Amino acid sequence: MGIPAEVANLFSSYPKVAQDKLYAIRELIFAVAKEQNLGKISESLKWGEASYTCAKGSPIRIDWKAKQAQSISIYVNCKTSLIETISARIRLASTTGERLHLIGSREIRFPLNETLPQEEIKFCLSLALRYHRIKHLPSLGA
Repeated sequence: MGIPAEVANLFSSYPKVAQDKLYAIRELIFAVAKEQNLGKISESLKWGEASYTCAKGSPIRIDWKAKQAQSISIYVNCKTSLIETISARIRLASTTGERLHLIGSREIRFPLNETLPQEEIKFCLSLALRYHRIKHLPSLGA
């Protein structure tokens, strides 16, 4: 998968550890889409952040910010029930809760000095990439 120049340029402006984690999350986005036959992922910059979306999905953005220099984040649309559903899932699985740091109604933050919790991230990405297919289901079908 070729990365758009604007996204590559953005990532290359960040510290190496942040770049590595952002690229890892990017790979998970494409892997989830392929595993679940969700079709083509569109990748671009939105609001200065790398943005990913597919048909019937809710946009996902990922970024590192100097104000929160020790972490990277995944952002979802705050007008969805994604963070609420993820939060409910966390309460049910206490070990997951320690690995996902939910901020407000749109952000999942990951410290740069910790290993990315890949399975938990894939769960979150799956919900977002399928959102308009599952938004009518209780707890998004989770």
